[in-house]
Amino acid sequence: MLKIAVLGVGRIGRMHAENIAAHPCATLAGVFDTHPQAAVEVSEKLGVTRFESAEAVFASGAVDAVLIATSTATHADFLEQAVAAGKPALCEKPIDLSLARVNACATKIAGSSVPIMLGFVRRFDDGHAAVRAAIEAGRIGTLEQVVITSRDPGLAPAAYIEVSGGIFRDMTIHDFDMARFLLGEEVTEVSATGARLVDPELMTRCGDFDTVTAVLTTASGKQAVITNSRRAVYGYDQRVEAFGSAGMAISENRPRNHMRLSGATFTDEAAPLMNFFIDRYATAFAAEIGAFVDAVEAGTPPPVGFEDGRQALILAEAAIRSVAEGRTIKISEIG
Repeated sequence: MLKIAVLGVGRIGRMHAENIAAHPCATLAGVFDTHPQAAVEVSEKLGVTRFESAEAVFASGAVDAVLIATSTATHADFLEQAVAAGKPALCEKPIDLSLARVNACATKIAGSSVPIMLGFVRRFDDGHAAVRAAIEAGRIGTLEQVVITSRDPGLAPAAYIEVSGGIFRDMTIHDFDMARFLLGEEVTEVSATGARLVDPELMTRCGDFDTVTAVLTTASGKQAVITNSRRAVYGYDQRVEAFGSAGMAISENRPRNHMRLSGATFTDEAAPLMNFFIDRYATAFAAEIGAFVDAVEAGTPPPVGFEDGRQALILAEAAIRSVAEGRTIKISEIG
C-alpha cells in the first residue's frame, strides 16, 4: 500500500484525499493545510493524521509519497522538497506562474529518479482518452486538426481571478496539455486573441481576458484550435474533436444524466450539463490517482510528467505574447 500525504485540503485537495482513501492500493497517510481548521475537518472525517507543517510531511517515515494541492506559489518549492526527501509527488497544475521559476526547478531536480506527475486530469477522462486511442490506432487516418472547447459555467470569484495568473496560465493550460496529448508532436507556433466580453471591468482591472481563442501549429502543419470562455450559461462545456484524413473522433459533453425527453410540444429535451469541474471529471480524478499509484509501484515514468507541465506553460506564455503583440509567436522565441 502506497502511503500518500496530501498538502493542501481546499476543494481539490479534499477530493484528492477522499480518492486516495478509497483507492485499494493506497493509504491516506495524513493531511496538511496552512488553514488548520480545514486540515482538522479532513483529518477527522477520514481518520488520518494532521501534520503541523509541510516539513513534517517530508520528514515523516510514515509517508511514501505526496500529493501537492496547495496554492500555485508553493508548488515548485514543494516539488523540490519532495525530490530531496525521495518522495514521489503528484502536483496540481501549474508548476508555477513564472516560466523562469519552473526552469529553475527543472534545473534543481535534474537527474533525480524520484517520480513527479503533473495533475492534467483531463488526460484521464475516458472520452478524451478514447479519442487519443482512436488517433493512435489509425481509425481516423492521418490526424490533421484538433478542436478543443472549454468553457466554464461562470466567472470564478474576483479574488481568485486577480491572483490566477490569467486565463492562459490558469484555464487554457489544461487545453494546451490536451492539444499536445492529441497532436502527438510538439507545437512550433501559437497565435491567440483575447476579448473582455463577460466582465469587461474586472478583466480590465486584472489585465486579463475572459474570452480567448488560440491556434497551435506543429512543424508538419497539424493544427489545434482552442476556444475558452469564462461563462457558459448552459453548463460546463467540455468537448474534444480530432479530425483526420479518414474520419473524426469526438469526446462530447457530459450531462447530469442521459435521459432524453420528448412530448407533444417539444422534441428530444436533454438533461442539463454538469456545472462543476470536480463533478464533470470525477472518474478522471480517481483514474489519475490510480495512474500515479501504478507508476510509483511499478517504478515506471508517470504518464504525465514535469516536462509536460513546463511545455504547457511555454504555450501559455506564447499565447500571452501573441495577444500582446498581435502576431504569431514561434515557440523558439520563448525562453
